[in-house]
Amino acid sequence: MVPAAAPRAAAARLNWHDVLRRLPLALTLLGIVVAAIYVLFVTTQLPISGNGSWRTTTYGSAVHDPVDFLKTLVDAITFAGLLFVVASGFTLIFGLMRAVNMAHGSLFLLGGYVAFNLQQHFAHAGGFALQQVSAWEWFLPAIVAALVVAAVGLLMQQLFMRWTQGQDLRQALITIAVSIILADQMLQHWPLQDSLAWPAFIGPNSFLRIGTFDYAWSRLFILGVAIVIGGALYLWLQKTRTGMVIRAGVDDRAMVSALGVNIQLAFALVFVVGSALAGFGGAMGGAFSSLAPGVDGQWLLNSLVVVIIGGMGSLGGAAAGALLYASVATFSAAYLPTSGLDCCTEYSPIFTFVLLIAVLALRPLGLFGRPA
Repeated sequence: MVPAAAPRAAAARLNWHDVLRRLPLALTLLGIVVAAIYVLFVTTQLPISGNGSWRTTTYGSAVHDPVDFLKTLVDAITFAGLLFVVASGFTLIFGLMRAVNMAHGSLFLLGGYVAFNLQQHFAHAGGFALQQVSAWEWFLPAIVAALVVAAVGLLMQQLFMRWTQGQDLRQALITIAVSIILADQMLQHWPLQDSLAWPAFIGPNSFLRIGTFDYAWSRLFILGVAIVIGGALYLWLQKTRTGMVIRAGVDDRAMVSALGVNIQLAFALVFVVGSALAGFGGAMGGAFSSLAPGVDGQWLLNSLVVVIIGGMGSLGGAAAGALLYASVATFSAAYLPTSGLDCCTEYSPIFTFVLLIAVLALRPLGLFGRPA
């Protein structure tokens, strides 16, 4: 009897091990199902009196209020576009090169402020808020801002990052110092909250109208730019010789250098492109919402979360991470219960980090990540 009991005990331990291993996936799927049922059928719209219950949200359920649900869905997708533009630069530098650049948020904010100053100069606004500008008064400042930030990134890479490759802690400390210096300088020159104006053809009065559904062209423009940038980066990294050198250098830097390839030049180019994307994203972000002290830290955190969720060094992962992050942030802000007239957006970060925990529990390297 004793020899027969041992295999049964081992099988029982194995079964419990399988259950525990699959528990994070089961809990994640259960959470998705509960959230979907809640948004689709359970929620009720906040009454005018402002007194609600645990079911009361900014909008009603998707079944009873499909237009607002559709707007929230498109809001999430277009916000994911802006997240991808900024985070794609971060995933090139941090995920692909394994360079810890904690100044990425400051580069984003610097690009936004440079574009704002140039737009004010071209439009002769003198610091006044602009509602809309001509196309060249938006595109030219955004492009120049990307180039300026690219130059700053190249300078930072050559002075600091090139000599500290593989030293993560040292790179983190150096780039945090650079971020603080840039933040102080920006606070000195741009102490107030500023916003860029969109071009007239996608300005605040330009909407896509389909029946009762109205949606701002400016947000759809952000999504279109993100798709173009994503396609260009994919072709560059996967279909060009420079992209192949960069990918090979990440995997085996010594071997690529031994073949006579200037790997430092390739890595400098990656840093320039990643910084330029941060600067261009800052120009779009300044028109999307606003520019103010502290925005740099928020966008550094956004980029970190997107790259960690998607997986380091993966453009597809950055797109998936941006879409998941934006969906959770947007839907939790719109559909969390509220008992007052103010939307409970302060709970949104909680659910974004729940998403981060769930992904890392299932995929410790992220959705599309791979070992360094």
